[in-house]
Amino acid sequence: MGGCPRRASLIADLLRHVLTEGGRVTQVGEGREAAEAVPSVMTLGEPAVGDVMADRYQLEEHVNDDSAGRQIWRGTDVILRRPVAVVLRYPGGDDAAEMLQSAVAASRVIHPHLAGVYDAIDEGGRAYVVREWIDGVALRDLVAESGPLDAARAIGIARGVADAVAAVHATGMVHGNVHAGTTMIGTDGRVVLADARTDGDDKPGTDVRAVGGVLYFALTGHWPHAEAGVTRVQDAVRDGSGTIVAPRQARAGVPAYLDDLTMDLLDPKLAVPASDVLAAELTRLDSAAEEQYLEEVGPLRFTQNGDEQSPDQPQSAARKIAVGVAALLAIAVIGLMLGISALGGDPEDKPAVEAGADQGGPAAAGAIPNPQPFKLTKDQIRVVDPGPNGDGGDRKNAELAIDGDDGTSWETQTYNTRKFGELKDGLGLLIDLGSPRQVSSVKIQLGDKGVSAELKTGETDPGAAKRGAANDELKPLDRDLVNSYGTIGAGFKNSEASTMAFIDGLDPDAKYQYLLVWFTELPDSRKIVVDEIIVEGT
Repeated sequence: MGGCPRRASLIADLLRHVLTEGGRVTQVGEGREAAEAVPSVMTLGEPAVGDVMADRYQLEEHVNDDSAGRQIWRGTDVILRRPVAVVLRYPGGDDAAEMLQSAVAASRVIHPHLAGVYDAIDEGGRAYVVREWIDGVALRDLVAESGPLDAARAIGIARGVADAVAAVHATGMVHGNVHAGTTMIGTDGRVVLADARTDGDDKPGTDVRAVGGVLYFALTGHWPHAEAGVTRVQDAVRDGSGTIVAPRQARAGVPAYLDDLTMDLLDPKLAVPASDVLAAELTRLDSAAEEQYLEEVGPLRFTQNGDEQSPDQPQSAARKIAVGVAALLAIAVIGLMLGISALGGDPEDKPAVEAGADQGGPAAAGAIPNPQPFKLTKDQIRVVDPGPNGDGGDRKNAELAIDGDDGTSWETQTYNTRKFGELKDGLGLLIDLGSPRQVSSVKIQLGDKGVSAELKTGETDPGAAKRGAANDELKPLDRDLVNSYGTIGAGFKNSEASTMAFIDGLDPDAKYQYLLVWFTELPDSRKIVVDEIIVEGT
């Protein structure tokens, strides 16, 4: 964050509510799913407030447990009189070797964006790492509380993480645990990366891709599991092919070049830049954001060594990664135009690209500006079940799929196979928006992956007047509805994620009132669970 008071103030504003309303902050996020076994719970001799470990570290408060089952304590170094974080694990010995080795390696790197490691102790029955106490909040918790961040703040945080990763890589080591839960943001605006946990198989490129994951998470509130490592944070929204949707598709206002940078870092087909090159590019973008010139920073300026460039890399990616002289010329032209404008040049002397035109990203023409989730009531959703069999059990509690609480769910019955049966092709949830509306996306949060589904639309709901009718009365009406509705865009076939997003195929110039989420195949559990359906638009 460059130590800038203005930037620190911006982050402090975001943190204030979390720190005052959210209770004690997490000092170690879960990071990736730990490969080590979760330690068993120990009661006999378990540490308590006031205990002094190694005759030096006094335990003050049990903060939380991380995903590996380790206890996180706030403590005090009674010799140096400074706060510390104590990461405690049962048992010690061989079971704690990876944790201690990672801590020892991390202690060799001193950097303002890395949590300082002070001590690593193995007592046999237990082992613990003593490190810097961060007075702040994890990025994971900040976004969960305040929502996705704007572009400037996301860049600033990613820059701090990239700087930390570059410092680690400069020593020949790998961090191995870059994640929104291990990215801490101090109350002073400082970005700190904590909890290195490499298992020996990690490569520098893994860390760099994870920086892309941090950017994606900061901009969207989701973490791309397949691209940056599986965690407990909700997976990114994906299209029918299993590809994550771009940040610009997930929310409005993300600059095209930042969208490109994030997606390139997460694209397994593209070679990632070295961590110091990425850090330099993010520093450039951060400086532009600080001066409020974020929309005019120009193309990405990565340079790569020849052996790091993928031989079959697409032309578009190569153009972004190897800009070279063209980038310098572009900057010179922009500077010249800005100078002419400042001197009161002729307003008719316009650049070839019109002001506000999208440069380097998906076409923005016709896109719906600032889409918002629609608030739906229980009278605006019903189950569509055209099959002749069953007792109507699937028709119950449809409103739980749109109640705004992903802790409640609409569930089907459990079927004998993944198919719904020979006499019906599927089962659906019909949403009536009340009037024709512009729709930008329909997102479905499911209880399991492996579901096949389509999005359909039509002009009427013939069963609207018979919502409370018997199952047999609704079936023929539902058959007519399904036969008359058209499919929007591409559907999902055995979705690899538990979240679906229907975006492609929705016409921003059209209006929709009736939307049918039509399930054609069940997951391996042979039951569909819908936690929430979110329809966005204007």
